[in-house]
Amino acid sequence: MTDPAEHFAGQRDMLRRDRASAAMGMFVECDEPGEAVVSMRVRDDMTNGFAITHGGIVFALADTAFAMACNEDAAVTVAAGADISFLKATYAGQTLTAHARRRAVTGRTGLYDVTVTDETGDVVAEFRGRSLTTRRTA
Repeated sequence: MTDPAEHFAGQRDMLRRDRASAAMGMFVECDEPGEAVVSMRVRDDMTNGFAITHGGIVFALADTAFAMACNEDAAVTVAAGADISFLKATYAGQTLTAHARRRAVTGRTGLYDVTVTDETGDVVAEFRGRSLTTRRTA
């Protein structure tokens, strides 16, 4: 398995320590305060018994983009909850991209939307994450 420090070289510490995202082969396309874009190629071992991309894999991709978008500064921000709607099946060999955007932040809570698309631009899933900023620092 790729060492996360090598896989995400040049990325911030949070992502360099993220072994799960590295193991799934995720790549960062954009990392800005309140916005992130992460992509991943679907492998055979990421499919379910129907040979379609496992929903948990799609969720994990969206969750990684969400985590990057809501961790804007030194304060540790975690998920307080999330929902996903699966809209289109995908298969091994396809590339998925998750685009996360901040919708609102009030006090220590935030709301983020993530759209997951395939390589043709078709929407695969819509994810809504709710964040909570802790009193911890990274």
